[in-house]
Amino acid sequence: MTTNTQATSGPVWDWAAGHGPVTGALSATTGCLAVATTGAAFGMPPGWALAVGAAGAIGHTVNSCRERLSARTIAMRSASWLVGAGWTTWAMTTGPLTWAALGSLATIGVGIGAAARSTLLHEEARELEAIAANERQVASELSAERRAIAAEWVDRIQRVCGITLRVLAVEMWPTGTGFTIDAELPAGGTTYDRIAGYSAQLSADARLPHGCTAVASQGIHQGRVLIDVTTVNVLMEERTYPTDYTPLSIYTGIPWGYRTNAEEICVYLREQCALVVGPTGSGKTNMVHVILAGFARTTDVLTWVIDLNAGSAGLPWVRPALDTDGKFVDDMRPGVDWLASTHKEALLMLETALAVGHHRKVAYQDLMAEVNTDQLPISPRIPQIMLVIDEGAEILTSTDRNMKELAKKILEVIRMLRAIGIRTVLTALGATGAVLGNLMIRREAKARVCLTGGEVEGMDLSKVFPGTRGLKVDQAPYKGAGFMGTPESPAALFKNWRILPNQVRDIVAATSDMHPQMDDISRKAAGQGYATRWDPERTAWMRDTTRTPAQSAGGPEQTGSGGGLNLSALREQQAAGALDEDALARKFREQIDAQFATALEPGAESEQPPASPGLNLSALRNEDNAARQAALALLLAAGPDGTGASAIARALADEHGTTRQTVVGWLKTWTDDGTAVRVGTGTKARYVHHRHAPDNPDTD
Repeated sequence: MTTNTQATSGPVWDWAAGHGPVTGALSATTGCLAVATTGAAFGMPPGWALAVGAAGAIGHTVNSCRERLSARTIAMRSASWLVGAGWTTWAMTTGPLTWAALGSLATIGVGIGAAARSTLLHEEARELEAIAANERQVASELSAERRAIAAEWVDRIQRVCGITLRVLAVEMWPTGTGFTIDAELPAGGTTYDRIAGYSAQLSADARLPHGCTAVASQGIHQGRVLIDVTTVNVLMEERTYPTDYTPLSIYTGIPWGYRTNAEEICVYLREQCALVVGPTGSGKTNMVHVILAGFARTTDVLTWVIDLNAGSAGLPWVRPALDTDGKFVDDMRPGVDWLASTHKEALLMLETALAVGHHRKVAYQDLMAEVNTDQLPISPRIPQIMLVIDEGAEILTSTDRNMKELAKKILEVIRMLRAIGIRTVLTALGATGAVLGNLMIRREAKARVCLTGGEVEGMDLSKVFPGTRGLKVDQAPYKGAGFMGTPESPAALFKNWRILPNQVRDIVAATSDMHPQMDDISRKAAGQGYATRWDPERTAWMRDTTRTPAQSAGGPEQTGSGGGLNLSALREQQAAGALDEDALARKFREQIDAQFATALEPGAESEQPPASPGLNLSALRNEDNAARQAALALLLAAGPDGTGASAIARALADEHGTTRQTVVGWLKTWTDDGTAVRVGTGTKARYVHHRHAPDNPDTD
């Protein structure tokens, strides 16, 4: 029986290794002794050994010359063959086993070993010297190129900007697309912006290709300047989103595109919001998908999307995970955690975000004290919530009543929930004062992107990047290209990757296991509105291609086929801003009175039926009364502790569709007529039914 065993200790003989000075000499001497002993025993002619030695010397000489070895090495190898052959010939004649023969052979072996060691060291020294000489030559050539670049740009900046620089270093970019000049500014208080303002002129003077720029930025201190010069237009080519879907974190940065030097640019959104501006055709929708792809790869972020344009921005990230029955395919999770496409769903999402944020502020006080921080430590266990709101900047400036309600909630999220880990990414169609006039956006959205696509109208870059000079729209005439600035990276040219629907599906599948779950504390505060967000009834519009989201949710988009009230003219007037809200209401009543016989007010005594089949608004009033009575019942059921408008609105939202603003009006009326009593002030205010009110509510 045989077993395969392997020695775990002792020397291991490597038969594939070459000979060194010792083993080479030992091999040569033992070989000579063996040939001499065998030849003497069998009467071999001594001249044969000498002929073999001469042939070996000639062969090694030729091979050494081909390997470009030194003359010392060639002479040593040839002499070793000839000396060994000479000893073998002499030993075969006189006897190889005598003390004289063995002693001389040992002496020859020692000599061969010493000579081999010496020539080996000499060859190593020659090789190192050759490498060093080659490096010196390359460095000399590179240094000459850098000196030429430095001299050229010193002259150019003196000619264009009137500033004399002293160039300290020129760094060539590893991507081969440009270089960076590190220079010292002249004395007298000259700053780097003096050069930054001449970016376009310097680029033109250097005859740089379109899409290439010379951009000046701050150096290591205020007396130094860095000038990034792009020589290859990487913005022209289209690059697909990288297929390396490795996990990311909100702390390590999320890549949104690449600079003109082909390096990725990342955003850090733990504390700041983001703003993406881009007109139609500039690649803004593709940019939204790049943003969602980055969030999908992040292990400590939950992404909520609001897109009132039929949810088109978030649908590609949801549909791959849903089957026709509204269930997840193979337990796959969507690429976004929540998608809202209607005003009602968006309002619910924003109110949920506020509820989660306010509850986190109280519930995680012990944790923040334990880690000694005033910011909630975000992790996969307690994820950050990122609200991506397509055309959110337009919502903030809209005069529509519903949009104003959403705008109020958005600003509240931006203003109050930074420390607790809820931030926003807003998009806008144009870089104008009307869109970017809100101070909250400019102050909180420190990560800013402006996609131009060559569009000039409505692209005021000074509104997006105030204080930054030298940026021109015509520098980025390509779709998906524009300017990007973050607190970590000044505003400069960039381009985002192209991401196609099939890659979106791949990312959804590849990142399904990376998404975190909402923490239990936040989930409890989010309530049923969040827990049922993927119920088949609420996602039916995502799978039904025959109806719009508003129609699927029972919205007002469905109209009768004949003889009905046509409100399209009013909607067009409202969109154009031609009439204010009072005029619209008056016009609406005039249309009703002109075309239909409306129902009488409650309590009016009339037993005559309407003269013609008309519009009956009593059902709407009945529904309003039912919702009001339900709200009053909730107020009574709250007991001495009372309740608030938000809690009542959430309880009635599913059944009656009641908004918080409506409940606030009811509570004010009930307070005025004595039905309810307001207790407390500010955010701690609550309402108590008069049956449970204390004798003196002002003392509470």
